[in-house]
Amino acid sequence: MNRTIHILLFFAVVCYQGYCQETDPVPTYQTVLMNNPAMSGSGEAGTLRISYLNFYPGNGYNLHSLYLSYDSYFKEIYGGAAFYLSNDYLGGHINNIRGGVSYSYFLQASEKVFINAGLTASVFHQGFNFTNAVLPDMIDPTRGVVYPSSEALISSGRTVFDIGTGFTFKTGKISGGLAVLHLAEPDLSKGSMPKEYIKRKLYMHLYGDFIVGNREKFSLKPIVFSSVQDGYFIVGAGASVENERFAINAIPMNDNAGNMNFQTGFSLPVGSLRLNYSYRFNVVSNNILLPLSLLHQAGIAFNLNNIDKKNKFDTIKFPEL
Repeated sequence: MNRTIHILLFFAVVCYQGYCQETDPVPTYQTVLMNNPAMSGSGEAGTLRISYLNFYPGNGYNLHSLYLSYDSYFKEIYGGAAFYLSNDYLGGHINNIRGGVSYSYFLQASEKVFINAGLTASVFHQGFNFTNAVLPDMIDPTRGVVYPSSEALISSGRTVFDIGTGFTFKTGKISGGLAVLHLAEPDLSKGSMPKEYIKRKLYMHLYGDFIVGNREKFSLKPIVFSSVQDGYFIVGAGASVENERFAINAIPMNDNAGNMNFQTGFSLPVGSLRLNYSYRFNVVSNNILLPLSLLHQAGIAFNLNNIDKKNKFDTIKFPEL
């Protein structure tokens, strides 16, 4: 009976959170890079980033994501380039893999205004494994999972091609961007199955970079982000406080599914590496089954090469979220 309750809770939480078609846990540089190709090469160095995310920790739902990305500025192509790879492992039954490349053209519009325009092309693969899947007709109310299912589930997946575009701007202490993803709205369904389109997504971010403090200098970096996809809307606003030795951040966020969440974390430089950790918890929700702990995220960044822009293009110093 305990297993039955666990199964029902899993589907209740996952289906509720599945109101959005993608996992966009927090507006880190890596996440924004994957959502807005114009960010490619806009940082201070050519950097390899690896992130691991554990959703609803402690509940045994087996929901994980892994992100890998690299981006750098290249003067030979008058802009930046990037590649990225993500894997969303959902309960052992669904595996979403996305890999792509991005290009960003750098333009100095005026003495203090810099604009990047980017394009991205990616491949999205959705795979299934129903070996240990439990369907409603397999559950006995008193004995748990005891019956064979009358449904034949197909485990083969589908691979589709996807494109997106975006731009960023920087003027003085303010920077931001706007992107549109899934322009082709690829169809993940197979054969006679109902159409399952990846809907277009609109992604926006805006942040500042201000120096505060008298004796000890700190960077205060407020940030606002929002994402709209298939009727789902999320918005967040917070800040990161940084110096050369550490960075701490906090960002509350709200969505139109009735969730108010709060995320906080820290970042530490270790030689040429940077370590990151974030934790998200739910504050208010219309879903009584939603756990308090929503997300653990840990990451590491390697600076592989320095960038010499010869003062022609301004560097974007994104908050360490």
